Amino acid sequence: MSDAIKDTYDLFIDGETVPASSNDYLTTEDPATEEPIAEFAAGTADDVDEAVAAARNSLDEWQAKKPGERGDIVQRIADGIREHAETLVEVETLDQGKPLTASRGAVEGAAGCFEYYAGAADKLEGKSIPVGEDTLDFTIREPYGVSAQIIPWNAPLNLSAQGTAPALVAGNAVVIKPAPTTPLSSLHLAEICKEAGVPDGVINVVTGATEPGAALSSHEGVDTISFTGSVPTGQAVMESAAEDITPVTLELGGKNPAIVMPDADLDEAVFSIAIGIFSNTGQICAAADRAIVHESIYDEFVERIVERAEAYTLGPGMEDPDMGPLNHAAHHDKVLNYIDIGLEEGATLETGGEALDRDGYFVEPTVFSDVSNEMQIAQEEIFGPVLTVIPFSDRKEAVEIANDVELGLTGGVFSNDLKRALQTAREIEAGSIYVNQWFGGSAATPFGGMKKSGIGREMGLESLDSYLQTKNVCIDMTMDE
Repeated sequence: MSDAIKDTYDLFIDGETVPASSNDYLTTEDPATEEPIAEFAAGTADDVDEAVAAARNSLDEWQAKKPGERGDIVQRIADGIREHAETLVEVETLDQGKPLTASRGAVEGAAGCFEYYAGAADKLEGKSIPVGEDTLDFTIREPYGVSAQIIPWNAPLNLSAQGTAPALVAGNAVVIKPAPTTPLSSLHLAEICKEAGVPDGVINVVTGATEPGAALSSHEGVDTISFTGSVPTGQAVMESAAEDITPVTLELGGKNPAIVMPDADLDEAVFSIAIGIFSNTGQICAAADRAIVHESIYDEFVERIVERAEAYTLGPGMEDPDMGPLNHAAHHDKVLNYIDIGLEEGATLETGGEALDRDGYFVEPTVFSDVSNEMQIAQEEIFGPVLTVIPFSDRKEAVEIANDVELGLTGGVFSNDLKRALQTAREIEAGSIYVNQWFGGSAATPFGGMKKSGIGREMGLESLDSYLQTKNVCIDMTMDE
């Protein structure tokens, strides 16, 4: 472990590192070895009060800056992320479990996110509205104020960036609450923001267990909330926010269909779906976890995806394998339990399904065939390297299967008939659709869900709508003759 990773991390409030009011510390561990990495402060509701107060006190200074000045600072954050890339790669790999290659992609993705929004800072325009020749009517877009960012453990650096970057350029201050199993990258990001010239109080990080997140979601000093996580926790956040009518952006996961038409390029479909389900050990809300495959190519698809799954190398992220561990013990148990459920439901385990006999939270890449969409493993988000393969006979049935879940985050279509692919893409009930690929898009691409997968959009210019509110100004221009 490099010297850049500390033994002990405190909270980051008002531009300074400070101990938690509890004076207690928790431990984050390497999920590949179960060995401790560092201690971090166990923040409390009192610490959230301090962080929110610091954020509110910073607003006048931050909002007084010209949009281009804020954009310049946000660009320097992007530069700082790249400057500290090796440290962030190590932090993300050790704390989350990602392979080094994936962590390098995550770091560049975070830098690219800040860079994208830096360019948008001076383009947050209102509009004039023609309501009559004696009236001037126009809109102004204003920041909400303090934005709470409640970050999950599966992609801590990227998701910190995706919320913080647009919040900053819009003129908001931010309080970040990272997950208790992955607290380190958000703390390193806060230090980079300070180096880039972000004023004290504009960025704050309160680590801890569940108390700080609950305090943030119900805090009267918070003006908008962004939460990524499970549906039950998202519902709890929304319920807490309702007392003060605080607007929320929610990204709550998916059970995402990848439809493989009979005319698809099978090599391309197998390659893309394997990436879609086994990347980040399946711990991606947009994972391709339901392959819905035409019956004429079903057996061949299963044979090929099994062959690809069995070729994956597993190991600690620092060894840069194809696939690392799951993030923590409770989640490891959850994924293994779903595999047991699949067997009990009568699905055929084609490959995988076992924990590795070694330290760490490793589960083999797993493929189930003979799956019906009514099975629990086809309806509920497993959030692990478990692919269910479901047959269909015609396009209408494929779309019905794709939509027969409560979630609607992403979906995909593999077909050489682009007219068929486009029609199917229109009919899938999901916020993002991939055609002949998986994980397409960039920082400019809006991302979010339909149905129980959430509210609002991250990334793209649409994300700024979560951090700006519209004020209408209507002026009587009647002239005295």
